[in-house]
Amino acid sequence: MLTTAIAIAAAQVAAPAPADYRDTANWLCRPGREDSCTVNLDATVVAPDGSRTIEKFTPAANPKFDCFYVYPTVSTDQTPNSDLSIDAAERRVAMIQAARFRSVCRVYAPMYRQVTLKALQAVMAGQTSGADPVLGYRDVKAAFDDYMKHDNQGRGVILIGHSQGARMLSQLLEREFDGKPEAMKPIISAMPIGFNLDVAAGQRTGTLKSIPTCASATDTGCVVTYVSFRATVPPPAKSRFARSATPGMQVACTNPAALGGGSAPLNAYLPTGSLLGTGSAFAWSKDGPPVTTNFVKLPGLISGACVVKDGASYFEATLNADSADARTDTIPGDVMVGPQRLDDWGLHLIDMNLAMGDLVKLAETQHAAWAKKQR
Repeated sequence: MLTTAIAIAAAQVAAPAPADYRDTANWLCRPGREDSCTVNLDATVVAPDGSRTIEKFTPAANPKFDCFYVYPTVSTDQTPNSDLSIDAAERRVAMIQAARFRSVCRVYAPMYRQVTLKALQAVMAGQTSGADPVLGYRDVKAAFDDYMKHDNQGRGVILIGHSQGARMLSQLLEREFDGKPEAMKPIISAMPIGFNLDVAAGQRTGTLKSIPTCASATDTGCVVTYVSFRATVPPPAKSRFARSATPGMQVACTNPAALGGGSAPLNAYLPTGSLLGTGSAFAWSKDGPPVTTNFVKLPGLISGACVVKDGASYFEATLNADSADARTDTIPGDVMVGPQRLDDWGLHLIDMNLAMGDLVKLAETQHAAWAKKQR
């Protein structure tokens, strides 16, 4: 009995303290301050003839709704779970994935003690990572609870996340919102991107039993989700994405540019450096100097469609390349280990950027529909 008591006491001592989200240092992005989401988001637009213009970014002066963003696996901390200190990796991913939503909403992005890149690499190598995925979820829930208590004030909110962040949000939806109409009232929609969220084959619900995928731009209380692959490199047989492990289920896919189905041109904002680091400069056109803005646009080059092929369900990105076009015939975005492309990851690094303009526009449209329902 004494041994048990000592073990319990030791576990209590070893348990990490809850994160304090009243401490603004534990937020990657918050409204009303200069932080990781207030960087320069101007984009270089490269036309088919190679000519270039600069699209200036303008944040909303008085946004009417909020966006709550949870970032993917980016921490370079050398521990299984990250700490709450903001490093270059978190700042960069906020710029690439979250900051552009400031054109339509207030962005709240908490730090959380996520499973790190080092732990992920250990798992991929068949080793034990030592990471605690529950710790990250507790942080995300605590941050959202703090936001709702102190900042929401009756506003609508869109939940946005990618990869590990999308998994955190999917768990939050399943545990705190699914089947709870009252709790769902402030949720305009959820965008857990780059994550295998299961639905029954051919249906709009599955893991989330009462929260369907969105079928139109004016749908609210619904989910926008997808995992992306090149049309020329579909998910392999043992892909980590796009294939459900549950019989009778498939991975949900919604095309932000055409929620009703079919293919559509994508309003992509591609980062000029890698999600996981700056990387080497990419030649976005055959002539001309390097692009110096943080983003580049290539109008008409990329189209997207949700497809079900060979047992996989995914967002298929097609490059409408033209050899007579002065622009690049391809784009970066694959997960690489040295010279080797990891086909089972697809275009995971640019899942959100492929349709970033469409996601931002959809957020604005969905808020308008949500606000109309509140009257």
